[in-house]
Amino acid sequence: MQIKSLGHVVLKVSDQAKSEAFYNGVLGLPIVARYDERHMTFFSLGDHHDFAIMALGDEAEHPASHSTGLAHVAFKIGENLDELRDARGKLEGAGIKTSAVDHEVTKSLYFDDPDGNTIEVYVDVSEAWRDEPQVIAQGASMEL
Repeated sequence: MQIKSLGHVVLKVSDQAKSEAFYNGVLGLPIVARYDERHMTFFSLGDHHDFAIMALGDEAEHPASHSTGLAHVAFKIGENLDELRDARGKLEGAGIKTSAVDHEVTKSLYFDDPDGNTIEVYVDVSEAWRDEPQVIAQGASMEL
């Protein structure tokens, strides 16, 4: 078997409407379909679906911070710091606290969705990883 690409990510959430408002309303992910029987919403970034949420209900337990599972989901938003600054302004305008991180090849903002799932939005700023792949394993807080 040869994996060709990442197909999609499905994230478990508690409230479908609240998560749709976040992922569609705040982050701007276009909704392409809903599967009502499974409380799912599908979003597209150009493919049939690239990202989805599946609501478990308000009584759903949140995983412990030191449990195994998904660490975060990252979305590329551009190629320059102005795009990242614009994103920070929109997120902070929506009351979302962000943390800026410099990964050398990317500059990123980290924040949580309504269920506490960590989301990263980033811009590519360097091709250094092509010559030195290990450079992607770096990260330091930064001012934006």
